[in-house]
This record gives sequence, C-alpha cells and structure tokens, in this order.
Amino acid sequence: MHNFEIFGVTHLLTLLAIAALASLLIVLYRRHSKLRKPIRYGLAACTLLSYPLQIAIAYIYSYPTDLGTTLPLHLCDLAAIIGGIALFTQSQKLAEIAYFWGLAGTLQGLLTPNLQHGFPSPEFVTFFWNHSFVVITALFLPLAMLWRPRPRAHWFVFGLSQIYLVIGLTVNFLLGTNFGYLHHKPNTASLLDYFPSWPWYILVLELVCFLFFFLLSLPFSRKSEK
Repeated sequence: MHNFEIFGVTHLLTLLAIAALASLLIVLYRRHSKLRKPIRYGLAACTLLSYPLQIAIAYIYSYPTDLGTTLPLHLCDLAAIIGGIALFTQSQKLAEIAYFWGLAGTLQGLLTPNLQHGFPSPEFVTFFWNHSFVVITALFLPLAMLWRPRPRAHWFVFGLSQIYLVIGLTVNFLLGTNFGYLHHKPNTASLLDYFPSWPWYILVLELVCFLFFFLLSLPFSRKSEK
C-alpha cells in the first residue's frame, strides 16, 4: 500500500472523477425531469452513508480507530449529515449550512487531504466518499436545483460555526481529540500551514472562514440586485 501524495496522479484523477460526476448529475437533473427525484434522493443517500460507511469499513478491515475517528464531529461529517437531510427535505436553512460548509470547508479537504495511505486503502475510500459527496451536494443545490441562500445567510452560517467552534474546543479538551483541527494542525500539508501556531491560527481561520462565506454569497447577492 503506497503513501498518499497530494496532487499526485491518483489525487488528480480522483478530483477529475469527482468533477465529472458532479457535472453529470447536474446536467441530468436539469435536462430530465423524470430523473430529478431519483437523482436527488440517490445523492442524499450517498451523502448520508458517509459516516456509516466509515464505521463499517473500519470494522470490516479492523484498522485502528479512536474517538477522533469514530465520532461524527468533524465539520465534514456534520456537513454530510446536514447536506443529505437538506436534499431529502429541501430545508432552506439546512441547505445554507451544507452550501457554505461544503464549499468553504470540505472543498479544502479535497484539495489537501489529511491522508497517509493512497488508493485503494480503506482510509482513502472513506475520506473521498465523504468529502466528494459533501462538495457535490453543495454544488448541486444551486446549480441543479436552482436553490438560493437568503440575503444574509452567510452571517447565519457563520454564527452556527461559532457554536461548532465552542463545542469542538470543549470536546477536544475533554477527550483529547482534534475535531475541526482546533487542537492542532493536520499532520499533512494544508492551508493551515500558512497560519500562526495554535491557538492563534484559530483567529486567522475565523477571518478566512468569514471571507470565504462572504465570497460564496456574492453570486446570489448580485442576482438579487438585478
């Protein structure tokens, strides 16, 4: 089993496959009305399966787990659960969370995965299953379903992110985990490498998070002005 290489051939091919799948689902949904429910429900199911799949594969292959890998408290785990429910229920608020968390957070994970082993390791499969379907869901909502966030939705999701921050810091302190990478930076290369050391990088992360949320809201605010 070879080590994972960021932006290596396997990583780039995986990103290409994710982009192709997202494009295919969006085009099929837009062009074929009879396929809309099956596609939406199928995508929702795949997104919701992220966490159970991770637990099942860990059990089948008996690879080491701890509270930090079995509890669904990473932002991307929560985004998968929320995104799947948003697709099933078409909830406006849940869709907003899935959109902003998916593209501002989970997309970063796809580009700089915190992985040790490459394909076809269980770690690789579960990681990209989770992150890819979260990002596809975040793109599918506005591009396929033509969903739009409310004018100040980025403030709403940023406020919820502060609640996650407090909960994440508390759980990490009590359990010795690293949910949200709020206890220490990832072991592999990531955007956080350009930030100061803990705890100061959390403050920078807050600013970057809000900037990303704001930028993601701009395409919709411009449409509202027309």
